[in-house]
Amino acid sequence: MFSKEIYNQRRSVLGKALYSGLLLFLGNDEMGMNCKDNTYHFRQDSSFLYYFGLDQPNLAAVMDLDEGKSIIFGDEMSVEYIVWMGAQPTIAEQAAQVGVLETQPYDELEAYLQKAASRPIHYLPPYRANHTIKLHQLLGKPLNVVSNHASVELIQAIVQQRSVKSAEEIAEMEKAVNVTGQMHIQAMRQAKAGMKEAELAGLVEGMAVASGGNLAYPVIMTVNGQTLHNHYHGNTLQSGQMVLGDYGAETGLHYAGDITRTFPVDKTFTSRQKDIYNLVLKAEVDCIEALKPDMLYRDMHLKSAKIILDGLKTLGLTKGNMDDALEAGAYGLFFPHGLGHQIGLDVHDMENLGENYVGYRNGIERSKLFGLKSLRLAKELKTGYVLTVEPGIYFIPELIDQWKVEGRFKEFINYDAVEKYKDFSGIRIEDNILITETGYRILGEPIPKTVKEVEALRAEV
Repeated sequence: MFSKEIYNQRRSVLGKALYSGLLLFLGNDEMGMNCKDNTYHFRQDSSFLYYFGLDQPNLAAVMDLDEGKSIIFGDEMSVEYIVWMGAQPTIAEQAAQVGVLETQPYDELEAYLQKAASRPIHYLPPYRANHTIKLHQLLGKPLNVVSNHASVELIQAIVQQRSVKSAEEIAEMEKAVNVTGQMHIQAMRQAKAGMKEAELAGLVEGMAVASGGNLAYPVIMTVNGQTLHNHYHGNTLQSGQMVLGDYGAETGLHYAGDITRTFPVDKTFTSRQKDIYNLVLKAEVDCIEALKPDMLYRDMHLKSAKIILDGLKTLGLTKGNMDDALEAGAYGLFFPHGLGHQIGLDVHDMENLGENYVGYRNGIERSKLFGLKSLRLAKELKTGYVLTVEPGIYFIPELIDQWKVEGRFKEFINYDAVEKYKDFSGIRIEDNILITETGYRILGEPIPKTVKEVEALRAEV
């Protein structure tokens, strides 16, 4: 954890944003995978981590703004627990490490909230069913009310605060990116025809765990890159294919990296692979180089889409006026996702609070266009934001077939030429970027991504 001064300062900033009432934070509990005692990997709630820092299950916390104090609720470990799991510091000892001076048993939380029922009790949207049930019991509200009446004031205050990363957070994220980079380098060095995707997935997951952390999200390691979030690892790598790897390490303090690289199973790209790869790389590099504070990230998404449309026109896959094609959303056939998202304690940072609160604002509404509607971050960038830049080009046979039958955008898409790419799969390239006062900085040590750099690694196989 960080120093107690950091947690005190974070809580102080949040308290000044809401003035009065209670702020309720539920930590996560352990969850049974197939029986109570065989649990999923425990992951603490990120907002609880941000303000209270304690990384163990069965805790809750209250910031009582009117009384000017914070309380952590939790139970001491029984001897039976210690036999199985080992001795732990007391709740009071742990709370003191994050600057909280008062603790109470977990069972006292309900009584504390009931005594404060005449005051506002702010809580965050529950994203786990047991939290919904717990809030229902603690607050005496119907389940549907609990789920739909989280505090917008608290959400907005947390989004504003957590979006701007401090120096110590940026240092953690650089650690995550550097581990992630080594994961990608080793995958590019080790991959070869005849190997299972699962072997590469296991390699990189092991490196994440060995670094002292874990995965930030499930590994995407696939020869079917046209499937955006492909977690199946049963295919065998074959000559002529490409491998799309999208994964990231999470540090021991739970800050995430999120990097994507695509590389050939062979030691070199084919000419067709190289054409599409360099087009994706141009979209990524040009957008990164344009980043600066106060610009709309939606404009960067559209910039990348225009680069892709223009490049595909050069290759004979699109036609007509590309400005009109951009406005109509024709690029969605090839680029059906958003350019990027914020990243921090969550790989999609704070999106459990509501994606529109995190990536949008009043006056910037989510588009209904296919592709653009999936953009997670559209609003202005601010100094201290950390975000991903991740353009891609995909040839999805089912989508191509549907649009062709419907005649969608036939004035912009050369379907006869696109047909020849239905066996291509997909390519995307992604880096993590800090917005600085004057522009941007790519986090971490450079991770090979030019054709020359990738082929140099593949030559080591």
